[in-house]
Amino acid sequence: MVDISVRPASGEDLTTINQIITDCVYSWNLSDRVKRLTLQSYHYDILDLDHLDIFVAANKDDDILGIAALESANSSDLPANLTGLLLHGLYVAPDHQKKQVGKILIDHSMEHVKQQQMLGLLVKAQPDANSYFEKQGFERLPVDNISKDYPHRWWKAT
Repeated sequence: MVDISVRPASGEDLTTINQIITDCVYSWNLSDRVKRLTLQSYHYDILDLDHLDIFVAANKDDDILGIAALESANSSDLPANLTGLLLHGLYVAPDHQKKQVGKILIDHSMEHVKQQQMLGLLVKAQPDANSYFEKQGFERLPVDNISKDYPHRWWKAT
């Protein structure tokens, strides 16, 4: 495995971050039209750096291999009486997938959750990512209200 470090994202990273997101979205099992119409909503901009905690995983040459973005989770999405952060986005460059980059970003995110004195990490996953989060030790949350609950919610306690 390549030596990988995690650091906060900066404005200078946004072009690379958004290219990785584009590459990831285009690999999803969605129609090209849906990908094209929704892609911009997945991209981050300079204002997001003020409102989200965005981290990048980089190699020793500081090439960005993956991104994790975190924000406060809505209490109605969390398990009862628990606090947590929402993993807003987790993206790994396609040529670095299955090389532990995502795991490193999740581990870093869990440390960030602990630093924020929260009790866990919530994920609202794309359907094709369900098995990945299960393998990473997340527990699937039940859908209590099909008109309100996101169907692919996962929780990992600190």
